[in-house]
Amino acid sequence: MTNELTPKFNPTEVEAGRYEKWLEADVFKPSGNPDAEPYSIVIPPPNVTGKLHLGHAWDTTLQDIIIRQKRMQGFDTLWLPGMDHAGIATQAKVAARLAEDGILPQDLGREKFLDKVWEWKDEYATTIKEQWGKMGISVDYSRERFTLDEGLSQAVRKVFVQLYNKGWIYRGEKLINWDPKAMTALSDIEVIHKEIDGAFYHITYQIEGRDEFVEIATTRPETFLGDTAVIVNEKDERYKHLVGKNVILPIVNRVIPILTDDHADMEKGTGVVKITPAHDPNDFEVAMRHDLPMINMMNNDGTINENGGKYEGLDRFEARKQIVADLKELGQLVDIKPVRHEVGHSERTGVVVEPRLSTQWFVKMDELAKNAIANQTTEDAVEFYPPRFNDTFMQWMENVHDWVISRQLWWGHQIPAWYNEAGEMYVGEEAPEGEGWTQDEDVLDTWFSSALWPFSTMGWPDENSADFKRYFPTSTLVTGYDIIFFWVSRMIFQSLEFTGKSPFHNVLIHGLIRDEEGRKMSKSLGNGIDPMDVIEKYGADALRWFLSNGSAPGQDVRFSYDKMDAAWNFINKIWNVSRYILMNAEDVSADAVSSALTKVANKTAGNVTDRWILTRLNDTARRVTEQMDKFEFGVAGHILYNFIWDEFANWYLELTKEVMFGEDEAEKDITRAVLLHVLDQVLRLLHPIMPFFTEEIFEKLPNTSGSIVVAEYPKVRPEFNDDKASEGVAMLIELITAVRNIRAEVNTPLSKAVPMLIKSEHADFLNAVSPYISRFTNPSELTIAKDLAVPEQAMSAVITGAELYLPLAGLINIEEEIARLEKELAKWQKELDLVNKKLGNERFVANAKAEVVQKEKDKLADYQEKFDTVKARIAELKEN
Repeated sequence: MTNELTPKFNPTEVEAGRYEKWLEADVFKPSGNPDAEPYSIVIPPPNVTGKLHLGHAWDTTLQDIIIRQKRMQGFDTLWLPGMDHAGIATQAKVAARLAEDGILPQDLGREKFLDKVWEWKDEYATTIKEQWGKMGISVDYSRERFTLDEGLSQAVRKVFVQLYNKGWIYRGEKLINWDPKAMTALSDIEVIHKEIDGAFYHITYQIEGRDEFVEIATTRPETFLGDTAVIVNEKDERYKHLVGKNVILPIVNRVIPILTDDHADMEKGTGVVKITPAHDPNDFEVAMRHDLPMINMMNNDGTINENGGKYEGLDRFEARKQIVADLKELGQLVDIKPVRHEVGHSERTGVVVEPRLSTQWFVKMDELAKNAIANQTTEDAVEFYPPRFNDTFMQWMENVHDWVISRQLWWGHQIPAWYNEAGEMYVGEEAPEGEGWTQDEDVLDTWFSSALWPFSTMGWPDENSADFKRYFPTSTLVTGYDIIFFWVSRMIFQSLEFTGKSPFHNVLIHGLIRDEEGRKMSKSLGNGIDPMDVIEKYGADALRWFLSNGSAPGQDVRFSYDKMDAAWNFINKIWNVSRYILMNAEDVSADAVSSALTKVANKTAGNVTDRWILTRLNDTARRVTEQMDKFEFGVAGHILYNFIWDEFANWYLELTKEVMFGEDEAEKDITRAVLLHVLDQVLRLLHPIMPFFTEEIFEKLPNTSGSIVVAEYPKVRPEFNDDKASEGVAMLIELITAVRNIRAEVNTPLSKAVPMLIKSEHADFLNAVSPYISRFTNPSELTIAKDLAVPEQAMSAVITGAELYLPLAGLINIEEEIARLEKELAKWQKELDLVNKKLGNERFVANAKAEVVQKEKDKLADYQEKFDTVKARIAELKEN
């Protein structure tokens, strides 16, 4: 049979070659329909340092879900892919690879070293694209970008020059964060503060010309080599007599002044503070106030320089050991007190960062930050999901410092500044004319070019670019909360400055993926998960289902193989349902389905279960679409799961067997059509989340054509809504479930027929569906009436709209039945209390939507009826 599915879902077979077919069919490109509303996403660019990690798999999955759904909804969608050059990380990786062969970057020189980095980029970009393919992301590769592409480089140069000409980019000597391993400056947000074990070293400095000492405490004793003053508070009576005098630095014997400054805290430590302006941010500010000299005592690689005297050439931490030993020998080391404190580490290399005076390029942030803050009060404000991350963004912008943008690297956008021997500097988009000019050797911080990503990838600075005019601003950005400062904030203020618009309308923030114990995944813990390993075992669809359903926006998620097993089982369930339907409806045409659905909607054919499942399908499509629009993918997935597994597979499919095993061929045709339609719509609803297997099944449906990628997304069809059918089948399901529960309680298997009595105002309906009741409950006798005598010895259950009795004389214990019913009574009392509390809340009643309040009132009436019926039954049993 051509439409046959294999007996068991095999992700490897289903996903093999599928992505390539999509690319060949160009289904991921924009529709080009000028009447369609544009919807665009630019992918958060992974850096070319290696394989994708789970966090990036999360980004891409959520974005792919959004873009696939919007494509199916008829939007003119563009998802633009690209990659980031990742200056520090990539240069370090390539240098490490060369070191394995005993080669240093300096041995090659800048140009040849960059050739090696481009080779690395090509290798790993290919790997990343292969992994994107395995993830199934539906990007338009004809528009692929890289942050070092000429077009993007042109944008970078233009932005740099314009900011420089406005005075917002400047070159100066300031204290910056220095990475001694990468030998480059870092911005504040590239520094991770970690708690480590350290010590306070208490050292004495002698007062010049006196046999008197002052005591200072420091966690970095090696920095005393760069001290240029000590300070005390002018209100500190202990040291007033020393102000204006000098101290002698031990070992180096340099004389430095004693000054007063409010930075010295009388209540903290000894009240005397050493000032090392070139190696501490607070000391730098003190030095600026007092016009102190600034002595840099460290080389780029973290070794002591010529200002360190006999310690020159030693690594900073080795120098610390020797200095401590020498101070101890001199008798000027008073004490060493262990301390647990936070120390800055490089986000890229992991080494301890050194605050260091250095000449660098900076972006002046005050005006850019003000613009970004002000924009959040306008109609062009970026919407954060969850909204609390707007506060995170605003707090950072309100407290932002000038951004150091120069990096002492070779890989990246070389700063467009040139110098000549006359000491002149030229800044421009192109090199200056004439001889004797040398370009600044530093490159720009990677985030400088990444900040332009939403518009530089669209053709800017050519504002007449077709893509820029049509797809910018982009619609939605998806990223983790850990790079709000690094990337999101910078994209916003740069876009506002250079395009006058926010770069995107929405920012969906997700959390971090942690291990099953809640720990952050890291190499040191050895708890990292390679998404490609997960795909190899479970398939991309299962991984995507897990990633989309793992948590609410902004929340972390714990990776779990149990959850992966559950995802695979869910797919296999749908696979088996599809296989059953295809085996029973292989020749049903699209016209036959359309005709059958019209008859069901008009109630000229079909039965109540057909009308029920179509009503439930409508409700599912509506609710899923609502949740997807709010980026609540977990909620949408939960709704889909419940409908597919419970209502469609466990109930409707089973209920149809009453028809499928019957003799009425016309009724079978209707049922086949409804089964096919619901399956078709389920696949479409699932496709954005799980694209591979939904396409595999979709193309085997006898009444469909083309790719599901561009199939129409389900819409609510009002003609299918049938509240009476929905309520009726809900009562039928509740009744069947209640019978099964009663049988289980008294250990009476379904194979044993037992008498059944049903008392209900809806007796006519229940008699009409009695074949279903008989098939699923196996009564020896079935009595359904609006009024009937209640047997004394019977198990009972109260459901919405009916009372159920199973006379099981000899099988039940009256006292146990009363005890069971009293528990049920307590349950309904609890439900009544909850609803009454909600309806008794004036704020809820006043502020909630009318339909929400009415829903609670309907619950109250239903629970009260059940409570009263159970209470009356208990009374009857007690009387007998």
